[in-house]
Amino acid sequence: MDKLLIQGGRALQGEVTISGAKNAALPILCASLLTDEPLLLGNVPALRDIGTTLMLLERMGVTTTRPGPEQVSLDAAHIHSQEAPYELVKTMRASILVLGPLLARFGQARVSLPGGCAIGQRPVDQHIKGLAAMGASIHIDHGFVVAQASRLKGANILTDMVTVTGTENLLMAATLAEGRTVLENAACEPEVVDLARVLIAMGAHIEGHGTDRIIIEGVDRLHGAQHQIVPDRIEAGTFLCAVAATGGDITLRGVAPDTLGAVLDKLRDTGLEITLGDNWIRARMSGRPRATGFRTSEYPGFPTDMQAQLMALNTLSEGTAVITENIFENRFMHVQELCRMGADIEIDGHTAIVQGQAKLLGATVMATDLRASASLVIAGLAAQGETTVERIYHLDRGYEHMEHKLQALGANIQRIQ
Repeated sequence: MDKLLIQGGRALQGEVTISGAKNAALPILCASLLTDEPLLLGNVPALRDIGTTLMLLERMGVTTTRPGPEQVSLDAAHIHSQEAPYELVKTMRASILVLGPLLARFGQARVSLPGGCAIGQRPVDQHIKGLAAMGASIHIDHGFVVAQASRLKGANILTDMVTVTGTENLLMAATLAEGRTVLENAACEPEVVDLARVLIAMGAHIEGHGTDRIIIEGVDRLHGAQHQIVPDRIEAGTFLCAVAATGGDITLRGVAPDTLGAVLDKLRDTGLEITLGDNWIRARMSGRPRATGFRTSEYPGFPTDMQAQLMALNTLSEGTAVITENIFENRFMHVQELCRMGADIEIDGHTAIVQGQAKLLGATVMATDLRASASLVIAGLAAQGETTVERIYHLDRGYEHMEHKLQALGANIQRIQ
């Protein structure tokens, strides 16, 4: 099993190109099931979750090719199975995103209940509730969500909570439903907006994406399209936390600064000097960062996917930071590992109190989920001595060649077996 070996204490210098967003690419890959014409995607990151999704789609009969770098072409003209089996779904919760498209186009779907990072329950009940409101007959059978509908009907759907994958599943299903669907309490994340853009390019009639009320007028069929995946705002935020923790001067290329508002605001509070362009960000840090508390919330608030990385930065800051996690109930598993490196963190329910330390010391630590992995890499880059990060298969699910990008910035980091 691969590990990362990090010799800490080096400031980061140089440029790095940000990859396409995994959390945008996954639902868009699943959207290929909505049409029998080819869908050509660009800026697709080379990640484990992308590979798993492509394997899942191929199992159903989708033909996938890679016509160029970072490109994927998908052709779902000859689907022979509407089942997503457990062996491909168990490692990735986003697999549930095939449910809506399969049901909308083929009138049936059998999808294993998903897995993924162990950061909370993340139930799929809102997906089921919404599809049932659109006329689907749904039940759970031996760990599978089994759904049927002759044709979905438009409906007014108010989810009990803001759910990104729930919004995406219902949005895709509604594009082929009969009549109008209104999604209330919809997720506003840039990844949802990116999905809506590709669906519109495929012929869908959608309004209100980027707000909490999305209106979809169903159409009889969708056609093929071309689309560039939006840049990964979480990868960009992770590299910004890394330079804030280590010091240095880096420039991010191929980034979408307008998707990073809350993250940039908090990083400026730490003392990070940030300059923005249309598709680039320059970040400079000199001296010790200032402690900065925050609360995670749905977009446009501070993203839960950046909580662990900014916590790692706060372990080295001057002062005390209070961090409240409002999205997932089990997303402080990185705390114990950070404390192994000398961090001073106390947990009280959904709140972490971080007392900044003058230094961290390298140690052997174990990644427990995707974003926790990134926080440990950041801590290792800033720590004195050697840090070994184990179980980095979590990291590979969401970061494309992270060690290579960090090496290009001057970090002493290598992957070992």
